[in-house]
Amino acid sequence: MISTSSVPGDAPGSDGAVLLGKRLAALDDAMRAMADTRDFGKHLKLRQVLDAMRRVLLQPGGFAAVQARAEALEEAGLFRGTDWASPEILVPALSGGSLHSTDADTVLIEAASELRMLAVATGAYTHPTMSAEDARQFLSQVLAMNLTLLFTPPSEAERTTQGRTAQLIRDLFRHLGEQVGYANILDRLVEEIWRILRQRPIQVDQVQAMITQIAVYRGDPDVDLGPSGQGVDRLISSLFGTTEACREDPGIEVYRSRLEAMDPSALQYEAAGFARAMHDTGLVSPYHAELLRFLLAEGDYLLAEALGLSGTGRDSMLRFHKLVHRLIAEAVHPETAQCVYGLALLLDRGILYEPAVEPALWRQLGLTLSANARERLTLAFGPTPAPEARLLSGVLSMLGLPLGVGQGDNPTCQSARALSMWAYNDPDYLLQVLVWAARDDEVIMHFEGQSISSTESSGGVATTLPTDLDPVSLLVVPHLDRIYAEMGRRCADRPGDPHRWVNPEFHGWWAGRGFRINVDVGTGKLIDLDEFLRHFYASYHPDYNGGRPLIHPQPAGVAVTDSAARYVGWHAITVLRVNLDPQEVMRVYFFNPNNDSGQDWGDGVVVGTAGNGERFGEGSLPFEQFASRLYIYHYDPFERGAPERVPAEDLRRVVGYIERSWGADRLPAGSMQAAPDPSEAGSPRP
Repeated sequence: MISTSSVPGDAPGSDGAVLLGKRLAALDDAMRAMADTRDFGKHLKLRQVLDAMRRVLLQPGGFAAVQARAEALEEAGLFRGTDWASPEILVPALSGGSLHSTDADTVLIEAASELRMLAVATGAYTHPTMSAEDARQFLSQVLAMNLTLLFTPPSEAERTTQGRTAQLIRDLFRHLGEQVGYANILDRLVEEIWRILRQRPIQVDQVQAMITQIAVYRGDPDVDLGPSGQGVDRLISSLFGTTEACREDPGIEVYRSRLEAMDPSALQYEAAGFARAMHDTGLVSPYHAELLRFLLAEGDYLLAEALGLSGTGRDSMLRFHKLVHRLIAEAVHPETAQCVYGLALLLDRGILYEPAVEPALWRQLGLTLSANARERLTLAFGPTPAPEARLLSGVLSMLGLPLGVGQGDNPTCQSARALSMWAYNDPDYLLQVLVWAARDDEVIMHFEGQSISSTESSGGVATTLPTDLDPVSLLVVPHLDRIYAEMGRRCADRPGDPHRWVNPEFHGWWAGRGFRINVDVGTGKLIDLDEFLRHFYASYHPDYNGGRPLIHPQPAGVAVTDSAARYVGWHAITVLRVNLDPQEVMRVYFFNPNNDSGQDWGDGVVVGTAGNGERFGEGSLPFEQFASRLYIYHYDPFERGAPERVPAEDLRRVVGYIERSWGADRLPAGSMQAAPDPSEAGSPRP
């Protein structure tokens, strides 16, 4: 089976093995010290054991090593006196709460308990109170109830509250999934994969890795997939057996020889099959990339068929024939197959007709990367194909999927939002910024007439260089992060929130110069809430802004809450449009750079990603629910709507959501009272 992604750390080298050995020795010493201590003093040794175990788990091979020591850890007293002391009474539904705990010790003990269950399930540990079958069933339920931990990156809430532990949990679940298998959770697993794919992210490595694992499991003749078979087959075939010519996953060389033997009719059938699968799933097979390279010599008609282009896309390809051929020749390889989808959507968007985009892409094709840029791309993605090709593939993906940009496991939502906004609204500027970052190792932007250099600015929001981003973000985000932070520092002595001045300068001229915030920066208390909400309605709601659609995407900030509606932190998003959904509910459609927009913000506020009129990459909420999580927004001060017409009852419902969530401790005395029945929120417009 063709490898579509690599997982760093799966095969530790000699240096990694030496480091793991040292950390295991420290863990063994700590375990012996705890085992030799009497019961009343074991808690004094707990800190040393947990610290040593955490260092082991952070190393490649660490989970298997702790799993092998599960019996010794329990006998030493790791679980004594805790809720985990009796595994036979543990409840799978409660594991998620422990794994999402802000207390790192709780997470580590829960992880150790899961690895103990895994040791019991595999027969390596014969437990006196737990059978292997019961342990396997327990783990299957834990996996099914926490599916997102298998392959989605940490959310904004998790990164804020758990730090590196959030990624450790995901590595744990990957280990559990590989060992337990997916027979009992396959239905929900497939459903979750489709939910992620419907958002059309640029980075799909984790999803591809999961499909690959399912494909291996699917090949086991002893596994009965039941009703999941069709959904599983669609996912697997999208990568490894899309058409008859590659149905048995023969390998690239064999597939190429089959293409050479095909007549035009067979090639057209092959092209149409790949195009259907790509647009159906958002995934691209490495065989599809090879087909595209082969079709360069066969004519534009078959290329258009293989890309599944609309009328606009076909016109674009014919008009910019030479450029498209060069882009395919340079960027499309089996290792970068996913960019084929980006290229198809780029052509369908018609952005090549913008005067500056075509020459900017020709410049990108001939760009000489700096040594630093080449090194970073090689470290992140490997040496094949060359860094230039890898970066070009990232350009195609970002221009085709501007709402698929993700911030990864990094606190750089502002920078990710800027890249998405430029790809969506100003693609030639994005390409210019990329040239500065990739060629010059420096980006220069201006703030109120004064230049800001990324190389002369001190640190940004991120404390380390990000490594889990798409190729464009990998090179550009560190520069944008430092510039954004420097803009904020230049506003530090001004009253109010610095976003008032930073956002328009950082994102673009189209960001409204009008600005409202409902939080006092000094005290954190809510202020001017009625005026804030009335003007948001008057600026964005079609019933109160004269029916004006939103022309340019607008930066905004939301107060992120968890599924219990507790405040987590501030987060940058982009308001894209406001429209009635198919159920006649007025909704706000927005871009969230946090990798997965489908989040539960508590109190019934669940962000939709499909089924409510969302386009690929959009999140959405009913207008009132969105307004309840909003804390800053921009608007055009010269386009005044009708704030006085907004019904007080509508505003009270919004305030009700605020009072029950992030504003619980922020509302000043004498503020508006919430409406008694929040179920009316999001009701159809009269």
